[in-house]
Amino acid sequence: MISAIAIYAGCIVLLLGAAFSLSAAIGILRLPDLYTRMHAASKAGAVGGGLIFIAIALVSLDLSVTFRAVMGFLFLLITTPVSAHLLARVSYRNIDYSSKNLVIDDLQSKASPKDGHH
Repeated sequence: MISAIAIYAGCIVLLLGAAFSLSAAIGILRLPDLYTRMHAASKAGAVGGGLIFIAIALVSLDLSVTFRAVMGFLFLLITTPVSAHLLARVSYRNIDYSSKNLVIDDLQSKASPKDGHH
């Protein structure tokens, strides 16, 4: 009985994770610039991947697989925002987006003249 409930719950969580991953993919394809695409990939992609890891943990009914799925989920939660931040920072410093799509540029006052940016 418990294993059947865990399998059904895992299937539902897997579908939710797939839906979040699909929305991340659609966001990457449809959003207009690098920053909004990175936002879609880092937020919805991390949630989708995390839900898929949780589904793996629920369906496996094995402690070692559950432990690895939780470690994968934690790794995803830690590395995705850091990598998105670093990509955005490199992009901001190397590509001039301020005149195209940025409404508010909070980093412009923080950039030093030595950086060669603005």
